[in-house]
Amino acid sequence: MDVAGEGCKREAPWKKMSKEELEHQYSPSRWVVRRGPEEALKTYLQMGNHATQRARASRRSLLDVPYGDGEGEKLDIYFPKEASEALPFLVFFHGGYWQSGSKDTSAFMVSPLTEEGVAVVIVAYDLAPKGDAGALDRMVDQVTQSITFVQTRYPGNQGIYLCGHSAGAHLAAMMLLADWTKRGVTPNLKGFFLVSGIYDLEPLMHTSENARLLTTLEDAQRNSPQWRLETAPMPPKDPACHILVIVGQHDSPEFHRQSREFYQTLRQGGWRASLDELHDVDHFEILWNLTRKDFALTQIILKTIFQESW
Repeated sequence: MDVAGEGCKREAPWKKMSKEELEHQYSPSRWVVRRGPEEALKTYLQMGNHATQRARASRRSLLDVPYGDGEGEKLDIYFPKEASEALPFLVFFHGGYWQSGSKDTSAFMVSPLTEEGVAVVIVAYDLAPKGDAGALDRMVDQVTQSITFVQTRYPGNQGIYLCGHSAGAHLAAMMLLADWTKRGVTPNLKGFFLVSGIYDLEPLMHTSENARLLTTLEDAQRNSPQWRLETAPMPPKDPACHILVIVGQHDSPEFHRQSREFYQTLRQGGWRASLDELHDVDHFEILWNLTRKDFALTQIILKTIFQESW
């Protein structure tokens, strides 16, 4: 379902919220509908572990491949049975508010995608559990380097598709602003799947979990694709590249607003973008259901990669 609604710009609702309400809006586990917050997080981790173990046991893979010199700069590559360099690649960035999460528990989509001929890359990046200054800039740089690595290693690829969840969707979205000339290679980016993401980081400056990570407004704005595309619009590098902004029905109103406004900014800037709300899933179910080939988002990803309508 494509959700329209490009309206007039008004003051962001979060600026009128109390600190308590803002904390509530940006705490995804408080919005789950079928289990308690702790059980949802536990289930999410268990399913990620199981999916990754299954993928490593059943798929040809290259694990802990260094894409840079740093200790945390590693990625895993999972291949279809019919392996070839001329494959589409989906590159995934996990969430966890830039402070938690791991590639080693994030291979949710590997089995259904590799079964259909898509290579899947799961990227690790240096987390910032203590919220050290400059951490987000380093993460953005690492994500840029990981994509450069995939393009350089597999130059005959049939398209690179970026997928990120939550904070990972933010990192993927920042690649719309990347200056690839500095890397000496232009990746063959064909699509973005931005799942339950955050694109304006300013509200997070006022939440306890992220206040240390975003100490100044300049930090937040520099790392906000929403703010940067609004204040300095840039045309798409490839007008055919499809950006899918996706949110779960049971994500919080603020996550819905972030997705809707980022979609609107993209459309106004001439990008090929769509906004989809997935029925009856929360912030965590929207990802762990990617283990299923018949899940709506799995089908959207496959049909986008293989250029079929849905």
